Amino acid sequence: MARYGPPMPILPYIVAATFFMEYLDSTIIATALPAMARSFHVGPNELSLGMTAYMLTLAVFIPISGWMADRFGSRTIFATAVTVFTAASVLCGFAGSVSMFVAARVLQGLGGAMMVPVGRFIVVRNTETSRMIQAISTITWPAVAAPVVGPTVGGMIVTFASWHWIFFINLPLGLAVLGVIFAVVPQQFGERRPLDWGGFVLGGVSLTAILLGTELASNTQASPLLATLLFGGGLLLGTATLRHAAGRAHPLLDFRLMRHPTFAITVLAGTLSRLTIDAIPYLVPLLLQIGFGLTAFHAGALMLAFALGNLGMKMFTTRILQHFGFRTTAAINAALGALFVLLAGTMVPATPVTLLLLVLLGCGVTRSMQYTLLATLGYADIGAQEKGAASTLLSVSQQMCIGMAVAFAALTLRLIATLRDEHPSTDAFTSADFHWAFLIVAIPLILSIPSYLRLDRTAGAALRKAS
Repeated sequence: MARYGPPMPILPYIVAATFFMEYLDSTIIATALPAMARSFHVGPNELSLGMTAYMLTLAVFIPISGWMADRFGSRTIFATAVTVFTAASVLCGFAGSVSMFVAARVLQGLGGAMMVPVGRFIVVRNTETSRMIQAISTITWPAVAAPVVGPTVGGMIVTFASWHWIFFINLPLGLAVLGVIFAVVPQQFGERRPLDWGGFVLGGVSLTAILLGTELASNTQASPLLATLLFGGGLLLGTATLRHAAGRAHPLLDFRLMRHPTFAITVLAGTLSRLTIDAIPYLVPLLLQIGFGLTAFHAGALMLAFALGNLGMKMFTTRILQHFGFRTTAAINAALGALFVLLAGTMVPATPVTLLLLVLLGCGVTRSMQYTLLATLGYADIGAQEKGAASTLLSVSQQMCIGMAVAFAALTLRLIATLRDEHPSTDAFTSADFHWAFLIVAIPLILSIPSYLRLDRTAGAALRKAS
C-alpha cells in the first residue's frame, strides 16, 4: 500500500466536508419541493420520485464501493465520486423537467454511494487506533448537523434566491475538496479480488425493495399491500444474500465480521438506536407546526436548541468515551435519549418555552453522543485487512436506517391517525397523535439497551487510549 503526502490528521476534515455535501443535499431539498414543482409545472408528489431515486441508487451502489476502492485505488474512487456528485448537483440545478431532474439525481446518488463509505474507509485506514474516536467524531458531525440545518438553509435559499442554488452551492465546495484530495489523500490499494456479482445483485435488489417498501408504507397515497410485499420480498432476498455470502471466499458484503461482538452490537443494536434518533428530526418539526400550530419560521427557531445540542456535544464525545468507556456510555446515553424522546411526546402548546427548549436540547445531545459512539465502536476489534469490508457493511446499515427511520415515524403517525379517523391527512394530525408517536418511536432505542449492557467492560479499550 502506498502512503505519501502531508500528515494524516487533516483527512477527517476533508472527508467531513464531502459528508456534509451529501447529507445536506439529502435534507435541504425537502424545503424546495414546492418551488421546484411550480417551476416544472407539476405537483410536489411527482418530484418525490427524485428523492426516492437518489435513495435507491445509494442502496444499490454502496455495497460495491469497497471493492472499487481496493481495485482502482481509494484516492481515485474518492475523487471520482466527488466529481460525479458535484457535476450531478450542477445538472440538478439546470434541470428543466422532472425526467431530467430524476436522471441527475440518479447520477448524484451514484457519486454519493462511493463518496461516503470510501471517505470513511480512507480515514479509518490512515488513523492510529488511539486517535480513532476523535477522527470518527469529526466525520460524523455532518450526519448530525445536516438534518437539522438543512431545512432552514433550504428555506432561506428558496426565499432569498431560487431553488437552483440549493444544488449550485455544491460546486465551489466540491472543487475546493477535489483540490485538497489530490494534494493530501494517499492512493492506496487493497486485495485484488473478483467482483461478487451475485452478492451485488442480491444485495442491491434486497436493499431497494426494503427501502422502497418502507417509503411506500409511509405514503398515504400508496397501497399498503404493495408496500408489505416489497418489504417482505426485500427481507427474503436479504436472507438469500446472507446465504450467498456464507459460501463465498470474497463476498461483497462480508457478514463474517459479525463474529466480532463489538461489530455485531454496532450493527444490530445500532439499527434499533438509529430508528429512534433518526426519526426525531422528522417528528419534532411536524409536532411544532401541526401539533402546536406554529409557523415554519418559529418551529425552525425552536429547533435551534436541537441543533445546539447536536453540535455542542461534539466537543465532549471523545472525552466522555475515554473516561466512561463504550459499555457504560452506550447504555446510559440510550436510556437518557429514550427519556428525552418520551418527554418530547408529552409537550403541548401550553408547555413553557424554556422547558421545551431544554427537552429539545437533551434530544440533540443524546443523539450526537449515540451517533459518534456507534460510528466508532464498529471498528474496535476490526483488523487492518477487514476495515474496508467493515466500512462498507456499516455504510449499508446506516443508509438503511436513515430511510427506514423516517418511514417508521411517518408510518407510526399514519397508523395512529387511522385508528382515530379512517381517512386521515397530514394536516389532520392532532397533539394526541404525536404523543403516541413519540412513545412508539422511543421503543427501539429502549430495546437496544440490553445489547449495550452485554458489551464487555473493556470493549474498545484500544480506542480509548490517548495518543
